[in-house]
Amino acid sequence: MARGTRSGPYICGIDAALDVVSGKWKGLILWELDAHGIRRFAELRRGLPGVSEKMLTQHLREMEADGLVHREVYAEVPPRVEYSLTEHGRTLNRALGPLGAWGTERIRRERCEQRQPDTRSSLR
Repeated sequence: MARGTRSGPYICGIDAALDVVSGKWKGLILWELDAHGIRRFAELRRGLPGVSEKMLTQHLREMEADGLVHREVYAEVPPRVEYSLTEHGRTLNRALGPLGAWGTERIRRERCEQRQPDTRSSLR
């Protein structure tokens, strides 16, 4: 079940932003949806190796409740559900761009191992 809004006051804007993107997978979900547009659950799961079905479901529900992700359910048999970024989610993804650039520089500077993207995907 999606969590409610945080009860206490925020200290600053970074506090409010981190509240929305907290969790190992949320930033990667934003990135995956930005890179590919509309994705079905199984496509998201394949694009995020290591995420459990439970954790992906939980994060998607929280992100939907926060207005970052749109969930479209089609009345078909079998049911089809697609996820995409809302405009609010796209603005957050753009705001995270400089953080991603910082992380890329850190990978280079520290000579960290980096997983190669799935070649079937059109990643940026």
